[in-house]
Amino acid sequence: MANTSVGYTCPNCGGPLEFAPGTAKVTCPYCDTEFEVAKIEELFAKQEKMAAEAQAAKEAKWDTANAGSEWSEDEAAQLQIFTCSSCGAEIVSDSNTMATECCYCGNPTMLPSRFSGMLKPDFVIPFTKTKEDAIAALNAFYKGKRLLPKAFTAHNRVEAIQPMYVPFWLFDSEVTASAEFKAETDTVYETKDERITETSVYRCDRKGTMRFQRIPVDGSQKMDDTYMESIEPYDYDGMKDFSSVYLTGCLADKYDVDAEAAVPRADERVRQSAIGVLEDTVEGYDRVELKEDVISKDEGAVSYAMAPVWILTTRYQDQPYTFMMNGQTGKMIGSLPYDKQKANLYWAGSSLILTVISYFIAKLFV
Repeated sequence: MANTSVGYTCPNCGGPLEFAPGTAKVTCPYCDTEFEVAKIEELFAKQEKMAAEAQAAKEAKWDTANAGSEWSEDEAAQLQIFTCSSCGAEIVSDSNTMATECCYCGNPTMLPSRFSGMLKPDFVIPFTKTKEDAIAALNAFYKGKRLLPKAFTAHNRVEAIQPMYVPFWLFDSEVTASAEFKAETDTVYETKDERITETSVYRCDRKGTMRFQRIPVDGSQKMDDTYMESIEPYDYDGMKDFSSVYLTGCLADKYDVDAEAAVPRADERVRQSAIGVLEDTVEGYDRVELKEDVISKDEGAVSYAMAPVWILTTRYQDQPYTFMMNGQTGKMIGSLPYDKQKANLYWAGSSLILTVISYFIAKLFV
């Protein structure tokens, strides 16, 4: 992250510089080097510019005012809110769903009530993957996991898989990105008596304008951001203007992270992507290190969308395990338990193999 202030330090030793009263010189009290004022201005002009840009970038804001719209009375009348008495999660469904099961903790829920204060989404990405697809993906996810307990797959409540629309804020942004990189190249010289490594150090400045479209940020605190980002990306070509018809037969999570609260995560995702693009242009060096960066938003807009996710929460030995599948692409992620006895046998077998290999290698050299 770029600094918003500049410290004048000696180019030779790094010590703080001092202006010598009565002269036109700037002096380093640590190495006694003197510099002309004009020279210092020239040396630190770039840092001053980047600091000013960093401050401006820090003060720039996303335009979140137009994300989502108000529900009409007719649309609101078709939706119900359920509050899980076990874990407290708030889940919104269409009026046809009167009884359900909490996808977070598996607790049966039957507490319908009207909801208010929830923005209407701008877009929706419809489900393309069926329940059968989700079950098949989960079974495929288990394959090859040698340490997975047999009892876990044998007693899985596969029927508990639920289709859910998860709220997302989609950020569009055009940015101007500047970055300073430290690049190093090693050259090795060998003489009769020694090996010398010469390191050349370079300063590489990069700047460019980039446009990012529909950067997703999860709008639900209950949903693990790591999980939600792991099942990305979604194909936005399949995104539709929102209609509550798409919610029929599905659950929909109510957002509890508004657009303003999602801004820091969006900024960080933009920053990481922009720096990555700039760093990819620093080629031909052995090592590259980011020193300073400034990401300035030239334009920024936000929209509100619902994205499809298949969710399974199951239990094994009183511990919940959650799996999520992208309801559009079929990408599956989740956490799995492991059989400690199998793990011990695995490591014992590995150790035995290594011991045998070491024995035969030793015999070759005896």
